[in-house]
Amino acid sequence: MTDSDGKPHQGGADSAPTYADRVYRSVPGVISGVLILLVALWLIGDAVFYGTGRTPWVALSVLPVFVPLVVAYTLRPAVLANDDRLLVRNPLRTIKAPWAAVEGLKSGYSVELFAGGRTFQVWAVPVSLRQRKKANRNQLRAATGRSKEMGDPHLREGAGKSRSLFSGGEDPTRAWSDQVVDTLTETAERNAARPTAAGDISITWCWWIIAPTLAGLIAFVTLIATG
Repeated sequence: MTDSDGKPHQGGADSAPTYADRVYRSVPGVISGVLILLVALWLIGDAVFYGTGRTPWVALSVLPVFVPLVVAYTLRPAVLANDDRLLVRNPLRTIKAPWAAVEGLKSGYSVELFAGGRTFQVWAVPVSLRQRKKANRNQLRAATGRSKEMGDPHLREGAGKSRSLFSGGEDPTRAWSDQVVDTLTETAERNAARPTAAGDISITWCWWIIAPTLAGLIAFVTLIATG
């Protein structure tokens, strides 16, 4: 837990400081979700206010089907990690895995979490093969640059400056999804032995998305069938 200024909160003299969750999510996914919602709400609103006959009712029945699904697949996915557990919010369910139960993470064509003898897709960290290829090219250029610097004494002075380009928050020689998996793997290895990181995984379904979607779908099918 953190104070309002973002610093760790000390619970007491004998308690260790706890920190806020580190959150990982796809920014392009969030932006695309907001844009889709704006366009959809504009179209549905236009149909409700200016449509004739059964059109407004059909548009209203589409609303609880379309909006929750867009929210589920674009705005909701996130990965939250602290010193005790990993929380994966997928579109329709949430996986809570204490670090002791995490068996590993893998970044292939998608990011996968292995925990409690099961495999879960991590929607919040999409894998971009294009970004990975770009990162590999950057890595090759960085390696070539270091080789030239070591071979030419006139370039050795600039070696520290060129390496500093890759010392920021993100490494341009690694794809973002690969960096996230490496960070979470290191966190799991560091905290797996903590007493507060023990326990079994828990899975909860996101009924606030599933229920209105099913209700809207039933209403939509009923309106179409009786039309």
